[in-house]
Amino acid sequence: MQKYGVNELRKMFLDYFEKNGHLRMNSFSLVPHNDASLLLINSGMAPLKPYFTGAEIPPRRRVTTCQKCIRTGDIDNVGKTARHGTFFEMLGNFSFGDYFKEEAIAFTWEFLTKEVGLDPDRLYPSVYEEDDEAFEIWNKKIGIPAERISRFGKEDNFWEHGEGACGPCSEVYYDRGEKYGCGKPDCKVGCDCDRYMEIWNDVFSQFYNDGKGNYSELKQKNIDTGMGLERLACAVQDVDSMFDIDTMKALRDHVCRLAGKQYGEDAAADVSMRVVTDHIRSVTFMVSDGIMPENGGRGYVLRRLLRRACRHGRILGIEGTFLTDLAATVIEGSKDGYPELEEKKDFIFNVIAKEEAQFNKTIDQGLSILAKLEAEMEEKGEKVLSGADAFRLYDTYGFPIDLTIEILNEKGLSYDEKGFEEAKKAAKEQSSGTYKGAEHMAGRERNVYDDLDLTLATEFVGYKKMSADAKVIALTTDTEVTECLTDGQHGTIVLDVTPFYATMGGQEGDSGLITTDEGTFRVEETIHLAGTMIGHVGTVTAGMIRIRDAAKASVDEQNRLNTCKNHSATHLLQKALKTVLGNHVEQKGSLVNANRLRFDFSHFEAMSTEQLDEVERIVNAQISANLPVCTEEMPIDEAKKTGAMALFGEKYGEKVRVVSMGRSDAPDMEKAYADAFSVELCGGTHVSETGSIMAFKILSENGVASGVRRIEALTGDGVFSYYKEVERNLAEAAHAAKATPATLVEKITHMQAEIKALNSELESVKARAAKEAVGDVMEQVVDVKGVKLLATRVDNLDMNGLRDLGDQLREKLSDGVVVIASVQGDKVNLIATATDSAQSKGAHAGNLIKGIAGLIGGGGGGRPNMAQAGGKNPAGVEECLAQAKTVLGEML
Repeated sequence: MQKYGVNELRKMFLDYFEKNGHLRMNSFSLVPHNDASLLLINSGMAPLKPYFTGAEIPPRRRVTTCQKCIRTGDIDNVGKTARHGTFFEMLGNFSFGDYFKEEAIAFTWEFLTKEVGLDPDRLYPSVYEEDDEAFEIWNKKIGIPAERISRFGKEDNFWEHGEGACGPCSEVYYDRGEKYGCGKPDCKVGCDCDRYMEIWNDVFSQFYNDGKGNYSELKQKNIDTGMGLERLACAVQDVDSMFDIDTMKALRDHVCRLAGKQYGEDAAADVSMRVVTDHIRSVTFMVSDGIMPENGGRGYVLRRLLRRACRHGRILGIEGTFLTDLAATVIEGSKDGYPELEEKKDFIFNVIAKEEAQFNKTIDQGLSILAKLEAEMEEKGEKVLSGADAFRLYDTYGFPIDLTIEILNEKGLSYDEKGFEEAKKAAKEQSSGTYKGAEHMAGRERNVYDDLDLTLATEFVGYKKMSADAKVIALTTDTEVTECLTDGQHGTIVLDVTPFYATMGGQEGDSGLITTDEGTFRVEETIHLAGTMIGHVGTVTAGMIRIRDAAKASVDEQNRLNTCKNHSATHLLQKALKTVLGNHVEQKGSLVNANRLRFDFSHFEAMSTEQLDEVERIVNAQISANLPVCTEEMPIDEAKKTGAMALFGEKYGEKVRVVSMGRSDAPDMEKAYADAFSVELCGGTHVSETGSIMAFKILSENGVASGVRRIEALTGDGVFSYYKEVERNLAEAAHAAKATPATLVEKITHMQAEIKALNSELESVKARAAKEAVGDVMEQVVDVKGVKLLATRVDNLDMNGLRDLGDQLREKLSDGVVVIASVQGDKVNLIATATDSAQSKGAHAGNLIKGIAGLIGGGGGGRPNMAQAGGKNPAGVEECLAQAKTVLGEML
């Protein structure tokens, strides 16, 4: 048998099923699309669920994919064994009501034995104990002896997940030989050793479970096949584990070179090598799909994986930053199957490098403090770290609790989880809600639309028409399916034909009217329902609307036109952003309606005024050029040749709409599209020429997430209304300042100079008063491990006065740390300063403030030499100042 590489096996699988009538689809993004039940895509069928449930119509009834997946349920075991990993690729062939058991099993056998060349005598199928049909196919059709076919119960060979479609499955095991076995005489399929490896699983979705244990036959039976690419490679390449297959070995060898160690010589080092090897794969693929490091949700999964990789790199003795070097190896090994890795290489490196550098700033100090705490525990004979200490590590020094847990577990220690949560809750209450809780994710609740007939369909004609004759095919109130809606009732109308565009792709749906002989319905929003059904949500304003009524559907044309202007402007905006900022810019989200547009895009920093002006200039120049806007439907492969920008992770069918702005009349299609200013895949509605947009004005640019920026803008009449409002505000401001719009700037300049002089005089008076109020504070100075600390209270000073006083006391102290608290009414101001000498001994004003600010019901931070905080708990001032000594002592 030839030992094929991972990339060869992936291609062989997809090529095989493509020639057997399957649509070959690219891997979907790791970020689930419209599926709140999942944090990350964790199986080959997960992104295809809408096709299995009937919520969406599949592009073809036979589909094949190689899906990138991440599972982190057993992250703590990764590295400890060679079996566990977080990232894997799942090969799959799927049938949506097309072929079933006999064809699926035949495909399985032919691919494994004929295409890959596995020895048929080393393949052992298993079936569900009651699935005689599958047993007969394996035995009679394929020719596997009965004694080599195992029957297993529901736990092993029946796939179900609560209410919904379910069914038996048939797995195929590969006998890897005695060298991988346990040596027991009764070793066989199902043994816990590594000899018999499951490499293929055919799920026969043929029943419906009502959630109460009652099963009925499905009219449409489906096939869901899964085969781990890494497992198949293990069998084909005859290697011990996935860490030894060609692509992962190349990555593991890179880790070894960086660490200056050999794999297999030291069990402890091997654990860290496997952790780094696995985690950098996950990190690289997650970032390529636009997941950014955050403190909640999937962003936290990314952050945790990256930090674990960093720490295990330290354990291996790797100095400095190293993850981007390893990411380059991941990209090199996987770009054949995932070309987006190469395309987004710079983006991936930038995100990883920034996060690694940020973590490196906290890890050393955190490890040092944790080591001291461990030593104290050992002296006291304790095995459990207090919740308060664990929380202080987390809150004051930014050391992740999961890393604390992992390090303690490695040494047979634990922490007081309840105490940690109590400290966390107390800090949250004291800081008036500054703590952001973890993201909560839940599945979609059942709604009235689930009761509609799934065979109903709506034909959308709104690209070319603003009105259409139609028939009412379904009606609902807000709570149930109904036969009619009467005057004043709120509900939803489903038509067989509609010109109304339903909310999708960031474009809000149309509004307008639906009229019949007996009634009028005001459409407030238009939404997609199951399959191709489109729902018109609104209120009956007169008469009655009934099922089967003939109707006239009329879109609000002005609302649609304004929405088109904003949508077309986002296409011009995206191209302008790429021109000004670079090709790393990618759409991360958008919202367009009749009033405004919002566009989210990938970029690492705030845009400068000059960059924003240039983007605005480019867009308005293209509007003035009155470029033709053309839409054309074509096969996806042909569309790719146009260079059209696509939204990464979005599902596209076999045919797509290409929207171009400024395409030439060149006879050669590729040349014509190359001449265009903008070419995108888009299902939305647009103007016919850019001149219709009239004008474009950026209102704001800001950050909405790590590495994601947002621009909000106006077009057309919205721009003119905006400037009219600006003029009105300017006139009011001039009137208030007793000036004219033309002299307002000069008047404000004079007023600012006057205010500055008065403030300076006021600050001088405050400083003198504060100095007199403090008196002789040197008697309050204490020694903390060789560093002088002055922690005192002076009331009725604002933050500026407090900083001035702090500077004075620091000079008077000459060497050490100063902490001052000041109560003003029900508020507390707090500052800390540290001299250079004190900093050299470990003092850090910012971390000191973090450690004590919670006691005054606040939060804050700052630089090593100066930091400040505000709070709302004057009663905690004395305890706060006393705690300063403890926190400073921990730093030294």
